[in-house]
Amino acid sequence: MSATFLPVGPRTLLVELADLDDTLVLFDALNANPVEGVAEIVPAARTLMVRTKVRYAADAALAAAILARQPPPGTAPPENTAPVIELPVTYDGEDLAEVSRLMNLPVDEVVAAHQALVWQVAFCGFAPGFAYMTCDDPRFDVPRRSSPRTKIPPGSVALGGRFSGIYPLEAPGGWQLIGRTDVPMFDLSRDPPALLAPGQRVRFVERAAVPRAAAPPPAVATRGLHVAATAFPITLQDEGRPGQGGQGVSASGALDVGSLRRANRRVGNPSNTAVLEITLGPVRLTVDEPVTLALEGAADRAEIEADGRRIPVDLSRPFALDAGETLVLPPPARGMRSYLAVRGGFGVAPVMHSASRDTLAHIGPEPLVTGSVVPFGHAPAGAVDAAPAPRPVLPVAGEVVEIPVTLGPRTDWFEPDQVERFLTQDWTVSPLSSRVGMRLEGAEPLTRGPRELPSEGTETGAIQIPHSGQPVFFLADHPLTGGYPVIATVHPDALDLAAQIPPGARIRFVAQDPFAPITPKAAP
Repeated sequence: MSATFLPVGPRTLLVELADLDDTLVLFDALNANPVEGVAEIVPAARTLMVRTKVRYAADAALAAAILARQPPPGTAPPENTAPVIELPVTYDGEDLAEVSRLMNLPVDEVVAAHQALVWQVAFCGFAPGFAYMTCDDPRFDVPRRSSPRTKIPPGSVALGGRFSGIYPLEAPGGWQLIGRTDVPMFDLSRDPPALLAPGQRVRFVERAAVPRAAAPPPAVATRGLHVAATAFPITLQDEGRPGQGGQGVSASGALDVGSLRRANRRVGNPSNTAVLEITLGPVRLTVDEPVTLALEGAADRAEIEADGRRIPVDLSRPFALDAGETLVLPPPARGMRSYLAVRGGFGVAPVMHSASRDTLAHIGPEPLVTGSVVPFGHAPAGAVDAAPAPRPVLPVAGEVVEIPVTLGPRTDWFEPDQVERFLTQDWTVSPLSSRVGMRLEGAEPLTRGPRELPSEGTETGAIQIPHSGQPVFFLADHPLTGGYPVIATVHPDALDLAAQIPPGARIRFVAQDPFAPITPKAAP
């Protein structure tokens, strides 16, 4: 059993193994005998992405500790005695006839074979609750569609590669659709919300499913902070929900964590209190009661409308907003995301231990639009930061921003001239960007060979290179796994700055060291 250790960042590395069986064997071994300092392991088709805790490095010593736990070659995965979960399926998928042709079996035999197997969840990713299920029948190694769909309905049962999966929510995808189920794969009313987790076993059965009752509509606040007008949806964000990789859920959280923490300190809140993340502007906000606020991030000016007057706000300190007054935020001159904290916080319920809105997974409080109201939390608050640090200078459209990266984990999928192009060419930030990722445009796209990458874990800051050759820079709401090679990963210390780069600005990536696999440190 061989293992290659690939760099991702100062606290993350990727362990590449020969196949899925070796991956699952090592994953089980690391869970049975944990390595000190490891925070989370994200398994995938033939890799383990290993994240460490604060003050633990993802280095040669960590690689050696992982290698020391690797079972001998030929070790089989332990016998799975987990109970079998039966999932009812209606086999009427749009691609069932194509799967029949690919497998060289009549449709009824495809269905019978799919039901006869016990499928095992190997790993989760792509979307919350999306389980990659594998089996021991090689006939189900079915290629993906040549042209992915832009929308696949939730509950769709599909085949892709050697896996079967069920889409938990509407999403784009290229898997072959063979049926549908009414059983929710991800339901926040359950504990845990994901129905399937690595190691669980599933059998598909053909029978009528019982429709689930509609969830009661969420309570709508009528008092608190009112969004009188906003150009873009506003989200509530805290430091996110790390450690949920087993359910296919990324950490999410504020894109500019430093600004989140500074805003909270300035009104005496705990640093992880949820704030409003405001994209660009203009924005108009009113309140039903007197509050104390602080603005950080890109916001560089604001006014309060009161009694027919417009009063400039001193953003260097907390400020008061009385009932009936309106806070007006124009678009910032530099940067693109502002963070508004209220003393005592907002009255929003955490979801999976966080009040952050994950825009890809649709987890957390709904985004705020014109007419929305969010209540105040009135939580106890403490002393304010009397001498806040100066605000960093943020980028503006047209400027070139240097962003440090770690080359890897898939830099070797690109020829040296393409790596050189990646590092020397300026990449313009496209307007087609979001909290999920930042699309970049270069005069000369990158090229790579025709190989396809099995799905593997991706870190916040990963820079994927899709077939177009134009990079996609993953931000906080990115999918947990991805199938395009990651040429480099942005250094964690640069993510706050990167979150403030507006469309039209240009990025130049800077790598301190050349790409090289991590060599496990020899025992003394």
